[in-house]
Amino acid sequence: MTLAWGSPRPVPRTAWGLVVDGGHEPRLEIRFCPAEGGARIAYGTVGDGPPLIVPPAWISHLELSWQDPAVRAFLLPLAERRTVVLYDKPGCGLSDPWPGQTLDTSVRVLRTVADHLGRERFDLLGVSTAAVTSLAFAVRHPERVGRLIVYGGYADGSRVASPQVRAAVLGMVRAHWGLGSDVLADIFMADAAAGTKAHFAQLQRGTATAEFACELLEQCYEACVADQLHKVVTPTAVLHRRGDRAIPYRLGRDLAARIPDAQLVTLPGRSHFPWAGDSAPVVRAVLNHLGETAGPPEQRSADDVLTPRQLQVAALVADGLSNRQIARRLGIKERSAEGHVERIRQRLDVRSRAQIAAWWARNR
Repeated sequence: MTLAWGSPRPVPRTAWGLVVDGGHEPRLEIRFCPAEGGARIAYGTVGDGPPLIVPPAWISHLELSWQDPAVRAFLLPLAERRTVVLYDKPGCGLSDPWPGQTLDTSVRVLRTVADHLGRERFDLLGVSTAAVTSLAFAVRHPERVGRLIVYGGYADGSRVASPQVRAAVLGMVRAHWGLGSDVLADIFMADAAAGTKAHFAQLQRGTATAEFACELLEQCYEACVADQLHKVVTPTAVLHRRGDRAIPYRLGRDLAARIPDAQLVTLPGRSHFPWAGDSAPVVRAVLNHLGETAGPPEQRSADDVLTPRQLQVAALVADGLSNRQIARRLGIKERSAEGHVERIRQRLDVRSRAQIAAWWARNR
């Protein structure tokens, strides 16, 4: 089942849920769990193995996000070793509204999803604002979290930006959500291709209102767990890109310093979201902390598997570009780009563009 970006059609639901198939590859299975007040929270699972719950970092839509090759390229290597659990925030994507966007609400939603799945113990990957949610959950329920990875996180939201910058961002989003969504996409995904940024901006506008976006931004600025971090007993890795344009690197370093025995992993790049830009180092760091390797030993290097031109095309496929966009970027005909993609599939013995993107994330 596929929905067009920005123009969602009704999604058929069965008694069990719905299944999103990104091609001949592991599928994201979307179902619903009951929450407080009769609300339904949409959650998705992919992969096999011990559970790794990834709370929503920002505005999300499980189905539309799964259509993004960059998102799948980030998640599929994790799903090879874990059952990855995602869910939409209440009032966003496929989830029903739930009054208030507060840290306490976010922790209750995470507990609701985990309880519904019957998971007494699991690993957590908290990205951006979900890093704060994951840390708060680990403090309140230490017996339930095996290992914790926080990426692009912070201890005190008031330090993310100055009061003047916060007021300017909130004012822009409220006054012109179209412009605001474009600016946020550029900040969150600084290293991503232009097409990927445009798709994400459209997703934000198509799945959330300006007021909802402002509620999430205000939650980011107001959330603070600085006085609780000394209570974290879960083995924790703090991942942060040095050039992160949304959450400054210094806040990630400060976060790691406040958590007992936490490991700080400094990564290259400027994009805030882990799937934007080069996600391979992020994937490796996550798997390393989980006690896994980033992939089976390669018999041949990437340069031996694909030609230099095919490597260029594979990189653009991983960035989410279409054949037409690849042709324009490389100055070749669209038919030639299509031929390159087909030969890459044959050489890698894969069937979908997402599998090409996943291979690129593992091997670059």
